[in-house]
Amino acid sequence: MEFPSNSIVRTTIYHLLKFVDEVMSYAMRRILRGAMVVFGWFVVPYSRISIFRTAKKKLPPIVNPLLEIPAVKLAKMIRNREVTSESAVQAYIDRCKEVNPILNAIVDERFEEALEEARTIDRDIANGIRTKEQMENQTPLLGIPVTIKESIAVLGLRNQGGRVFKEKRVAEEDAPCVKQIKKCGGIVLLVSNTPELCMCWETYNKVSGQTNNPYDNRRTPGGSSGGEAALLGSAASLIGLSSDIAGSARLPAMFTGIFGHKPTPYSVSYKGHIPNCSDSNFGDYFTIAPMARYACDLPLLLNCITDPNGTKLTPEKEVSVQDINFFFMNNDGPSGTTKPLSGDVKKAIDDVAKHFNAKSVKVDKLKWSLELAMSMMLRIENVETIYNKGIEGEPKKSIGAETIRYILGRSESIFPSVVVGHLQELVKLFPESRHNQLSKIASKLKQEFQELLGTNGVFIYPTFPDTAHYHYEIYHKLVDTSYMMVFNAIGLPVTNCMVRLDRNGLPIGIQVVTNPGQDHLVLTVAKAIESHFGGWVKPPVK
Repeated sequence: MEFPSNSIVRTTIYHLLKFVDEVMSYAMRRILRGAMVVFGWFVVPYSRISIFRTAKKKLPPIVNPLLEIPAVKLAKMIRNREVTSESAVQAYIDRCKEVNPILNAIVDERFEEALEEARTIDRDIANGIRTKEQMENQTPLLGIPVTIKESIAVLGLRNQGGRVFKEKRVAEEDAPCVKQIKKCGGIVLLVSNTPELCMCWETYNKVSGQTNNPYDNRRTPGGSSGGEAALLGSAASLIGLSSDIAGSARLPAMFTGIFGHKPTPYSVSYKGHIPNCSDSNFGDYFTIAPMARYACDLPLLLNCITDPNGTKLTPEKEVSVQDINFFFMNNDGPSGTTKPLSGDVKKAIDDVAKHFNAKSVKVDKLKWSLELAMSMMLRIENVETIYNKGIEGEPKKSIGAETIRYILGRSESIFPSVVVGHLQELVKLFPESRHNQLSKIASKLKQEFQELLGTNGVFIYPTFPDTAHYHYEIYHKLVDTSYMMVFNAIGLPVTNCMVRLDRNGLPIGIQVVTNPGQDHLVLTVAKAIESHFGGWVKPPVK
């Protein structure tokens, strides 16, 4: 009798283990999908009840034409003395005051200081201190109002990341990206609302409350950059800074009909942000992210905040759309956990793909999206949570004690901040071999994109399965965020692009992905999508 060779045995065992792993992974995904369905039995009724407690309110109409001029054009008009910076800043301040009672998006403001800065700029321009060319090259944002997510430090304004403290905490200095905004001539108006420690795809906290969607105030603007997105979508802001670690810029951009870009890792400094983190790999997944109402403003803003010591980008590089290779994946989801795409979202994907003559491809490893994201992001070391000290003088909280306080309604934190400690502990239970395996899959997935897209390719992909839902319904759709999280996990730059409104009058956005360092490609495509499909649409008004 002949025994099989060692190589045959090893190959057989390898394929057997691979098969078992595939079966277990599939089973886990189906369990998670089932858990989301069961969770929805509780979340949806609660959400629907809250709708009846909230009167549907429409925003005041946009009456000042300055509010509908892209930053690129407005900056030129200010330099040419066709309009004053003061009038532009005043227009946005007035709009903020009009819409904020409905949106609740503003945490802290510096309106008077902003107006004084605008008057100084106008005087300098009138006195001809610099030529138009010098102003354009040295201060491309000169006189332009800018809004900032509250988790990003702005000198003198609240900077708590939505955390409850005994006393108001303000930033003692600007974050590097804010310094660059000011150096480029931008005028900071305010800081906008975020969930506690940016740990939710819904924007609410125990300090500033809940932020509402400009297209329907009973719905969420998404998170964690929901305050910033709500202001942009309502024409109360023109350009702004947000952040992104799991779709925090892209989901709000989709839900509010604007453009949000997650740049190439380490191209923008993430210092000066709450939550902070001492993990040397934090920047692999987390980044400051520019947001804009008009696609043409994203390259300008990204160019202004790019870290001079970081990864080099050419966001304003001009490239012909005809020279870009387009790809898309003609199926619903990245794994068995996500909901199928809504009919309107699927049609938007198909229409964009058809317009650019995109080639249909199958990126099979995207089925691991959720597992990759959870393994990598929940294992980031020393990221600030409510369970570590984080800020000087704040006591360290216990996971068990804080959970009990939350159940009893005594916690000062929101649900995601409380549960993150449990999730971090859960991930630690998985064997290191499992995490190593997922890390290898992530590397192979990134390599597959590198080979597919090269230096002139983009990938069209859903941002989320459906449009903005009612408040708190994200809690039974958590796994659907894997459409976005996977690109943080593998470090690819990606832009959410506004396409159109759905049948309910809610914005539909899609993701356009490219390889690291090729941000200019997706920014070019964003402008092309805006040009063909129309871009931002005014929210319904009274």
